[in-house]
Amino acid sequence: MSRTRARVVRAAGVLAAGTIAVVATALPASAHVTMSPSSAPAGGYTTLALKVPTESDTASTTKLDVAFPTDAPIASVSVQPKAGWTYEVRRGAPSKPVVTDDGDKVNEVVNEIIWTAAAGSPGIRPGEFDTFVVSAGPLPEGVGSIAFKTLQTYSDGEVVRWIDTAAAGQPEPEHPAPTLTLTAAAADSGTGATAAATPATAASGASAASAASSSDDTARGLGIAGLVVGVLGLAAAGAALATSRRRAGTGG
Repeated sequence: MSRTRARVVRAAGVLAAGTIAVVATALPASAHVTMSPSSAPAGGYTTLALKVPTESDTASTTKLDVAFPTDAPIASVSVQPKAGWTYEVRRGAPSKPVVTDDGDKVNEVVNEIIWTAAAGSPGIRPGEFDTFVVSAGPLPEGVGSIAFKTLQTYSDGEVVRWIDTAAAGQPEPEHPAPTLTLTAAAADSGTGATAAATPATAASGASAASAASSSDDTARGLGIAGLVVGVLGLAAAGAALATSRRRAGTGG
């Protein structure tokens, strides 16, 4: 093999390896069921958007069963209606006392919300994603994060269980539960109570969801760009190799 051919083959190999690395790191990150925003102040109210992609190539997402934390219950949860979907809210007594900002004791909290694609609705088709939005608060204090374990059901009957929680110092599990990190409580507004959710906070939550969507779109774009670059690089390598062979034949 001539030096020119050897250099071409090595370059093609390096380019192919780089393309695989780009795709491997960019695409899987967008496949999980995630919570947006990923963090919020403890003790406050926030708008949460659960982002659900359909990973199947042949089936649609038709049901979503989200468990709310029972060890750190949330006093108030309201659901934003969603066209093409119905929802069921299941409630129960909190595992420990929950008190509102007004000092009222809460005897019942949301334990579970189940969204189901309505009759005639396609659900979330392959290659698509959708978001499911709730307003929740006050967020629990005294814990670092809360997980919303989720079951995703497909139209072919498959159920993906997004219920694994990450352990400190360990790699991310295969099916991580959507998680909300709780930061330091927001500064007191001077009213003696935590500020309730407002249109501004709802807009903030929606913006966060949009930002997360944009991030995932960027990841997909990088993956596709990597594939394109790889294909073009391999084509260029092939052309160079063919030219080298023609020159060698002419020289002989």
